[in-house]
Amino acid sequence: MPPTLILIRHAEALHNATNKKNIMGRIPKELDVGLIIVSPMIRTLETTMLAFEGLIDKGIPIIAHAGWQETTAKPCDTGTPIEKVRTLFPKVDFSQVDPVFPDKTSPAGAKYFPTKEAIVTRGQDALRELYHRPEKYIVVVSHSGFLRTGISGNYYWNADYRIFDFDVPETGGEPETLTLTQWESTAKGGMGWSWEKTVPIGFGLPNAPAEQSFAPPPASS
Repeated sequence: MPPTLILIRHAEALHNATNKKNIMGRIPKELDVGLIIVSPMIRTLETTMLAFEGLIDKGIPIIAHAGWQETTAKPCDTGTPIEKVRTLFPKVDFSQVDPVFPDKTSPAGAKYFPTKEAIVTRGQDALRELYHRPEKYIVVVSHSGFLRTGISGNYYWNADYRIFDFDVPETGGEPETLTLTQWESTAKGGMGWSWEKTVPIGFGLPNAPAEQSFAPPPASS
């Protein structure tokens, strides 16, 4: 069976530190988490290290994955080069981060363009990598925009989480399009802070030609 996913939106700032610490206390204790996947952006890494200190102390692996980064190419949603981040988070495995990270604007970074096609495809790719993982329960620390538009269609408040199972065909095997069913207990988020409203995957994302450049404008002199 595919794993159960615990999808978490990072906390926004230091004043959310208490919320970060509360996450692990609210996730059902019977969920035997075997892996933590994290977007390689500093705010997600910080949330992971504080919220899951107990799991980290037990040796649960943390893998940084560029597929779970945020959607836009704005400076606030563009990561820091891994060679700089790695020294700040020595307990995180950065070996599987796409070498193109944090590029989202050049042809080399096309899979991370802020377009509907790229984000929906990235969401499916990210889910497909987890579908056959051996762990029963996997934590993913990511971003509200990507989780909503590329993964589940749900809204996520700061430091809130939702729990999902993969939809598995009765005939078995891997479906062409991967979809998720949320646990009823997290309909408003596991912390109770998130909207119940849902949107279609890809909702509100721009349709832009793949060859379009998303390079930020040059700084004014």
